[in-house]
Amino acid sequence: MTTTVPALLTKTTGAPFERGTVERREVGPRDVLIDIAYAGICHSDIHQARQEWGEAIFPMVPGHEIAGTVSAVGAEVERYAVGDRVGVGCFVDSCRECEYCLAGEEQFCLKGNVATYNGRYYDGEPTYGGYSTQTVVDERYVLRIPEGIPLDAAAPLLCAGITTYSPLRHHGAGEGKRVAVIGLGGLGHMAVKIAAAMGAEVTVLSRTRSKEEDALAFGAAHYVATAEDGALKALRNTFDLIINTVSADLDLDAYLRTLRVDGSLVYVGAPSERQSFAVFSLIGGRRSVAGSNIGGIRETQEMLDFCGEHGIVSTIETIGADDVTAAYDRVVEGGVRYRYVIDTATIPA
Repeated sequence: MTTTVPALLTKTTGAPFERGTVERREVGPRDVLIDIAYAGICHSDIHQARQEWGEAIFPMVPGHEIAGTVSAVGAEVERYAVGDRVGVGCFVDSCRECEYCLAGEEQFCLKGNVATYNGRYYDGEPTYGGYSTQTVVDERYVLRIPEGIPLDAAAPLLCAGITTYSPLRHHGAGEGKRVAVIGLGGLGHMAVKIAAAMGAEVTVLSRTRSKEEDALAFGAAHYVATAEDGALKALRNTFDLIINTVSADLDLDAYLRTLRVDGSLVYVGAPSERQSFAVFSLIGGRRSVAGSNIGGIRETQEMLDFCGEHGIVSTIETIGADDVTAAYDRVVEGGVRYRYVIDTATIPA
């Protein structure tokens, strides 16, 4: 038996959002029914709704930055109770058997984890995301949102937060480390806040000075406008770690030369074109180019607890259901500071 719930759907590539419904499965023994309060708009929602990352599944209900409260639990649920404040991130199932799942790195599941939307459960049924009023998720893929973090500002942590926390933690950001963040958007502003809370000396690298005041308020110690003559050349051999949050093509050699010996440039943004650099930019300083992709459930909970401890939230603009189509265009144009969050109470007709 399924339940019909209101949702925002896009029915074909790039089509405007419209109100409709989706079917949610019956609450099973290990399932949690979540009343969704807020859903963040991630740039990856836009890529997938506009079919820029390969063939998509329509109709689509995007949304993998989900925050709400538990309204029912299955008979065997141990971790959550009705009324708990919870979140759901980028995936809602995994094989639970491969080496990566067993290590708490479900994002690398060898069978392929089940994406929160634009994916399929292992039985072939499509997944629908957080632009809706309720969802049903196995408790093993549900996160606890700490008290003190408002649900609306918590929602983007489920993707933007973990996407930046994971490489910062993995590559050792902390006291005595110099960390650069390329771009100050939805991902970049979270990278600045988290890296600063970890104790790193943070520099924002952005083309212009339009966001300098914001960057310093978020915890950056320095701000560099890379479009200014000689800006990157002056930074050679400065950084231990660079987190690249933008999807634009860059002069990678210029950025790599700003790394110290053993430094790493880590991609969390996803440019659509192939990237290139001279190998000597790596060899000369034993430098690395790396990538990072969200985090597992254990690390995501660690990130939420870290944010709760340090009072870190996403800087958001809350919008209603009627604003979502226009919001997509504004995100692409760089017109949001810094994350749109949908108030799902506005979805029902």
